[in-house]
Amino acid sequence: MTDKQAHKQWHVVYTRSRAEKKVLRELHDCKIECFLPMQKQLRQWKDRKKWVEMPLIPGYCFVNISRKEYDQVLQLSNVVQYVRFERKAAIISEQEIEALQTMLHQFDFEVAITMENFEPGKRVEVIEGPMVGLKGELVEMRGKNKFALRLEQIETSFLVEIPAHYLSAVPELKK
Repeated sequence: MTDKQAHKQWHVVYTRSRAEKKVLRELHDCKIECFLPMQKQLRQWKDRKKWVEMPLIPGYCFVNISRKEYDQVLQLSNVVQYVRFERKAAIISEQEIEALQTMLHQFDFEVAITMENFEPGKRVEVIEGPMVGLKGELVEMRGKNKFALRLEQIETSFLVEIPAHYLSAVPELKK
């Protein structure tokens, strides 16, 4: 096996509608490293309310694969295709995956997803609290506690409730 084939990178796949958990199970069965961000939500039916785990980003699943595993993932029955960026399968950095995992471990923060494409803004870094080190684009401040992290590769924004004093502007590089 060549070095390039053994090198793993994170990618994002589209799943069939409401099949994210099935894809996760299929990937585990194939021993392919994957990550499906999940969040507990209170769902209400006519006769009851219940906490259920739902995908944070419906229709997406993250896979950490080598070139050899690339086609194997596409052959799974509930995978539609890779998310593409400039005609290539989008590559998600390890830091962005870690940021998502960190965000999901924060029980004090409310996370909301929006597919709205925001206008570019200032880059910021979380300098205090449990999400320290997380960098993103400041989309908008709604009151004093809303911070949006934008992941451009998958055109998704995460709106996180976080105190404004936890943020610091990242210095812009001079051109």
